[in-house]
Amino acid sequence: MASMSDAARSSAQSSASAEMAAFDVIVVGGGSAGAVIAARLTEDPMMRVALVEAGGTPPDRALMPAAVASLQLDPDVDWMYTGDPGGAGKGLTDGRMMVPRGKMLGGSSGLNYMAYVRGHPGDFDGWEAGGAKGWSYDDVLPYFVKSEDLAPPDPPEGVVIDEEAHGEGGPLGVSVRAPRTVAAEQFVAAAQASGIPMGDYNGRDRGGPTGCASLFQTTTREGKRSSTYHAFLEPVMERANLTVITHAQVERVLLETSGAGLRATGVRYRDAEGNAVTLRAEREVVLSAGAIGSPQVLLLSGIGPRDELAAVGVECLLDNPHVGKHLKDHLHVPLAFPAPGVALTMTEIAISLGPDALRAPAGPLPADPADDANLPPELEALRAEAERRVTEWATTGQGLASSSLYDAVAFFSTGLGDLHTHDAQIGLLACGYTPDIWRHLFRVDPADYFADPDAALSPDAETIVVLPNPVQPHSEGEVCLVSADVADAPRIDLNYLTDPHDATVMVAVMRRALDIVGHWPGQGVGSLLVPPALAEAHGHTTGAEPSDALLEDLARHYALTVYHETSTCRMGSVVDAELRVLGVGGLRVADASVMPTVVSGNTNAATIMIGERAADLIAADGAVTPSR
Repeated sequence: MASMSDAARSSAQSSASAEMAAFDVIVVGGGSAGAVIAARLTEDPMMRVALVEAGGTPPDRALMPAAVASLQLDPDVDWMYTGDPGGAGKGLTDGRMMVPRGKMLGGSSGLNYMAYVRGHPGDFDGWEAGGAKGWSYDDVLPYFVKSEDLAPPDPPEGVVIDEEAHGEGGPLGVSVRAPRTVAAEQFVAAAQASGIPMGDYNGRDRGGPTGCASLFQTTTREGKRSSTYHAFLEPVMERANLTVITHAQVERVLLETSGAGLRATGVRYRDAEGNAVTLRAEREVVLSAGAIGSPQVLLLSGIGPRDELAAVGVECLLDNPHVGKHLKDHLHVPLAFPAPGVALTMTEIAISLGPDALRAPAGPLPADPADDANLPPELEALRAEAERRVTEWATTGQGLASSSLYDAVAFFSTGLGDLHTHDAQIGLLACGYTPDIWRHLFRVDPADYFADPDAALSPDAETIVVLPNPVQPHSEGEVCLVSADVADAPRIDLNYLTDPHDATVMVAVMRRALDIVGHWPGQGVGSLLVPPALAEAHGHTTGAEPSDALLEDLARHYALTVYHETSTCRMGSVVDAELRVLGVGGLRVADASVMPTVVSGNTNAATIMIGERAADLIAADGAVTPSR
């Protein structure tokens, strides 16, 4: 069976010969888990797999870690979802929060900040204790190791690695490498001075009760992003038993009723030209469209809360009140500090991205490269240096372009959550954000956040951003249909901070972030930049210790999603421990939506692990009888 290696061939195939084509397995969504599943299943040359992806192949710039911000809010690669933040978002310009989600092969692993964080061992033991048999830490560790190709730390000083917990030779590049920014190394030192030792947060105990601090391990190989497309799928795209169909949005799973109950028989999708195409699955269909997309497809297929489906005109074939519910996500607060001599400037970063990042209207170079011939000497020197740096990155993987600048992290327990895990994470961004990121991605007016926005957002401003993040939220959101048309984005209610416990923990994590900054080595960093309206409302003066009430108000106004949506098709409620949809034969879900609860950290590594384990479950199970 011919493979599809680009969008044009995929589109042509999808609108012609793919009509009613039969496969053993159809995977819906080629993202963090789906790309893994397709690549692993087709290691068996007898397994015919179709991978159906709504987006296309990633753009070349997705390989450059420092270009991450340019991918989010690009409708070619981002679903551009927005959500209702619930008890947060008071400072957003329109009360809506952006929810970036990858719309390309590799999914969100192609536009995230590349943090490789597995979660705490206690997370997985908790899953199993709750009924998810086979998902304990000892069960899932081999899948993390199987995927990984950890490069030796470069240089080795200042990094702790639990070698028995890591893998070499897997498809997924993971590294801790140069460049190591001054800010990142000083953050780890400050965390140590505050009582959080250096350690391997992906190790077998994640530093024990005290937690640990570290430079980030990242999904990069030789300075370039290692998304699941680049790591797993791209090397095998020419397999004869793999058909990749891009620019194809699945409308619904096809279901039939037999003596054994409901059974999935295929999918129906719309191709790039709007044609309706049907694919048949002889073994099973696997939804891997993410915590937003997978429940949307289930709901459109008639699986979900009966009353909600009726309200949008979808016939209910299987009443399950849990589909789309129990949404979990992480929330962090950007705490900005002036850091002369420590932070990177936006000018320095832009130079490392190449000449195009310096062009008008935001930069000093002309918008049209043809005009570069007449540059004055100082701008020609700037252009040449930018060209040199981007060439260095492309050929050697070195330089600032090889880092997302989300560089260091600390994990610990506040004492307010599950004592078997860590309920808090604090990350460091070694630079500030651009005005466009504040306005469009965060939906925050810089004039509201900064007393002097021109100075704070100057290309030469030296600012670090510390990001406190409670990682065991109690609040739950939901994903609901707004119509029976897949083209209409679902309603996403994030419901942040609606449980009082979450606000209490958030303040505690923010307080610990301030403590870490207070232990900063050397000349230290400046005082927390507090939005002027909040400072006035709470009687706060620059340099004073902020009150708990001010910190909570800051979170409720300016906290942001960490893009870690999970649990909308969770194990035990929507799928069983083998990821089979309850009450339906031949249908599984395998992505972040099946997590019983969100892991205590970034979610991409755990989602890749789910893809690895799902592939083994599918390969071992030829049965299509409904799970009960």
